[in-house]
Amino acid sequence: MTRSYPISQLRLVAVPRLTAGGRWRVEAMRSLSEPMLLWFTKGQGRITIAGSTRGYTAHNAIFLPPGVMHGFEAGPAVFGTAVFFGRDCDVTLPKVPHHLRIRETFAAQELNITLDAITRETESTSPGKDRATRHYLGLLGVWLERQVDKVAAEQKRPDAAHRLVARYSALLERDFRSGMGVADFASALGVTPTHLTRCCKLACGRPASALLHDRLIFEARQMLAETRIPVGRIADVLGFTSPAYFTRAFQHRTGKSPSAFRKGA
Repeated sequence: MTRSYPISQLRLVAVPRLTAGGRWRVEAMRSLSEPMLLWFTKGQGRITIAGSTRGYTAHNAIFLPPGVMHGFEAGPAVFGTAVFFGRDCDVTLPKVPHHLRIRETFAAQELNITLDAITRETESTSPGKDRATRHYLGLLGVWLERQVDKVAAEQKRPDAAHRLVARYSALLERDFRSGMGVADFASALGVTPTHLTRCCKLACGRPASALLHDRLIFEARQMLAETRIPVGRIADVLGFTSPAYFTRAFQHRTGKSPSAFRKGA
């Protein structure tokens, strides 16, 4: 591990804190520009990764590389830690998403100890804290590698419907700002809109249009909450045909106009 990785990019956040400002911040479809590990220690819910929905419970570790569309439920009874590695992370991490159900007590304890050590070092003022943090991050990467190896033999190859939805999710993440509709995405994937929607319902219980609209509205909320870009410009950036259409779509999904949402964010 080189020393070029800026430790300041590393953040460990309690899962309940992720919902500050609204549950949409975790539940709506989005992707990150950095790797993330979710470690759930209490509670249960559902998580959608690349268009496929599964349940999670305590002692589930979910790794998400950059650019993977996802969203998950995080009710008041759900606890755990989210590790955001930063865009410039040079730790060896998996290249694809993994949902790991940790059944061995010692493996769960090992992860808890490593995360506690990383937290302690990031909050420390002792000499060598950055070097120690990097070493613990390396151990975290090794832990992930070993757990992925253990479950690889147990995992079944995704069926055709889940493979199609994964391709749709990746294409959607790349082109959701383009103004393309479900029919356009289906055409690009070589299937009919009806077939794509049927497969999405099988994989995550939602039609293809819901995934597209959810991704668009999440991006809109993020831009309204975190920037001062005019509403009309946001509509244009996200591929809406007019500001009026964007306002109607946003209000239909959120119950608020874009301006009202911005004022309350």
